[in-house]
Amino acid sequence: MNRFPSAGRLRAWLKANRSGAIREAMADAHAADAAAVLGDMFDDRVWQILRIADVWDAAKVYSHFPLDKQVSLASSGHVKEVADLLDHVPADDRADLFKRLDESLSEILLTHLSVRQRLETERLVNYGEGTVGAVMSTGFAAVPVEMTVREALDFVRREAPRKETVYAIYVIDEVGRLAGVVSLEDLVLSDPTESIENLMDRQVIFARAEEPRTVAADKIQHYDFLALPVINGGEKLVGIVTVDDVLDVAEEEATEDFHKMASIGQMGMSLKGAGTLLLYRARLPWLLGLVFMNIFSGAGIAFFEDTLTAAISLAFFLPLLIASGGNAGAQSATLMVRALATGEVRLPDWLRLLGREFVVALTLGVTMALAVGLVASVRAPEIIVVVTISMVAMVLFGSLLGMGLPFLLIRFKQDPATSSAPLVTSIADIGGIIIYFGIATWWLGDMI
Repeated sequence: MNRFPSAGRLRAWLKANRSGAIREAMADAHAADAAAVLGDMFDDRVWQILRIADVWDAAKVYSHFPLDKQVSLASSGHVKEVADLLDHVPADDRADLFKRLDESLSEILLTHLSVRQRLETERLVNYGEGTVGAVMSTGFAAVPVEMTVREALDFVRREAPRKETVYAIYVIDEVGRLAGVVSLEDLVLSDPTESIENLMDRQVIFARAEEPRTVAADKIQHYDFLALPVINGGEKLVGIVTVDDVLDVAEEEATEDFHKMASIGQMGMSLKGAGTLLLYRARLPWLLGLVFMNIFSGAGIAFFEDTLTAAISLAFFLPLLIASGGNAGAQSATLMVRALATGEVRLPDWLRLLGREFVVALTLGVTMALAVGLVASVRAPEIIVVVTISMVAMVLFGSLLGMGLPFLLIRFKQDPATSSAPLVTSIADIGGIIIYFGIATWWLGDMI
């Protein structure tokens, strides 16, 4: 494949009416490379290029645009030309787009799609968000169980250009239920008169359309599949989930988890495409919540005002100790949330992991206490015991909080990613103040 021209060259070609060069570039370059260049251009220029290209090439490039760019293009183009383009876009990508379009535009575009594409789109859009059905593709190859190898190969030759993958050929019975699977390699190497029924593997790994999409992702990863068949409640084959769908799911899930761990609400689009108001709305709720939560930190300091007055040097070590407990908690929470997301850790593992974290946190706390003790021996030797004991206690508290909170959220059927660093840090701050001044009040009892 050739390298796709730069945006500047494309604009020059448009100005010079070099339609042939543009059409050839769109046909020769990889769709992902073309989308990377066109994605940074204004919508009207992109439409000029898409109109010139062959509709199949244009559809491939369109499918590689980020979803927010697809929405922008669909909203800025003429309804008929948008519908003609979407008729050639894979059904799963088209369904994702329709879920994001304004309802009025979505209804208009549906009426302009071909009957087959409209029915496919409506069926996929009706699957719940986050389910296997919502990410599956209907571009699969399936042959009736009564076919011979020769008939099946003839079918594959006719249908391959319109399917996402033909490496695995699915076998269905007379009512469309999944009966087996046969590889393309087996078809090519087998006797042409052999029955598919005798050749197929009846032990098929599949996913159900109503299951969470992570189920399909886990199976594809575990079995190292290129594609996984999807069945509905009636056991009928309705689609496939391909490895590229899984990569998209993994990227989206990871992005959502990162946003949650940073206490950011769902944005529904890329950072580049997000507007100022959307970013404001996504970030404000948690920040406001954490502001009010941190009021308890101030209340804790006010409660121990007499202790602080008796030994003003306590204030010098307060930020250091509070930050240490929060940082330890953020580390533990990050490790645990990631392990839970990958399936490495399950709910029954909580007690063993909490016990191990206690030992690790205690060791870390003692090491950090020795370091802060050296500072205290020079700066405020009268509170060296308070500072060192508090350091150990705060690191223990923060680490166990960060490790345990994700498990607690799972127990109450919440997303563990919401036990984010800001949340853990805020709780660790409140607990740390109580721990620090509680130990100080005990140690300095006679001075208060």
